[in-house]
Amino acid sequence: VGKRKAQIAAITQSSGDLILNVDSDTTIASDVVSKLAHKMRDPAVGAVMGQMKASNQADTWLTRLIDMEYWLACNEERAAQARFGAVMCCCGPCAMYRRSAMLSLLDQYETQLYRGKPSDFGEDRHLTILMLSAGFRTEYVPSAIAATVVPDTMGVYLRQQLRWARSTFRDTLLALPILPGLDRYLTLDAIGQNVGLLLLALSVLTGIGQFALTATLPWWTILVIGSMTLVRCSVAAYRARELRFLGFALHTLVNIFLLIPLKAYALCTLSNS
Repeated sequence: VGKRKAQIAAITQSSGDLILNVDSDTTIASDVVSKLAHKMRDPAVGAVMGQMKASNQADTWLTRLIDMEYWLACNEERAAQARFGAVMCCCGPCAMYRRSAMLSLLDQYETQLYRGKPSDFGEDRHLTILMLSAGFRTEYVPSAIAATVVPDTMGVYLRQQLRWARSTFRDTLLALPILPGLDRYLTLDAIGQNVGLLLLALSVLTGIGQFALTATLPWWTILVIGSMTLVRCSVAAYRARELRFLGFALHTLVNIFLLIPLKAYALCTLSNS
């Protein structure tokens, strides 16, 4: 019957104050439970997540790229959101929830619909938004390490990204009413993540149009995107103290030529489950 109903069955039969969700392809470090539980000592916290890593990082160039992508998502995006007590998605592979809070949200969680159809993916993001809507804080603990299996082929990766994109678009709409009650940074974050993608897509389309109409390369567009990529990768390499993050520049090409078209398709097919 799917992951969501299986979770609900387990939660309703549980008795502990805290619930730990761990995906079947995920291995957690021995101190993860204690570190997440320590953060949950604050009764205002409804959910908390650990740091995601790729357990199969060394398999292919794609798994290495995804491992860096996870590091950036956790230690830039989630870490910044956690400074304001509002991590917008406590990732499914390793997240802890307050049982009393979850019980009050189970009906909404189980009956999520989009355009009249049951929603059967993106459960982690949806549950996080429900927690924030109920007034709870959501946090991130970078020292709680969980290693999960990531896609090692492009086809599997793109199918995963398609599901995630639809989930993100759906729950961004759901999160809009709660943004005024959160720190203004979260509104800026939500705008930046969506408008930034749109501006990048427009830049790429403009560059393609220039090349098609004038047979000249859009050097200015290429230079700006390349410069921003270099700055981002350099900052990540400095913060992580790992030169491998300079190789994350390859992700810009994946983003422009594969992920942007895929996210446009996701936006046009949001009701597809």
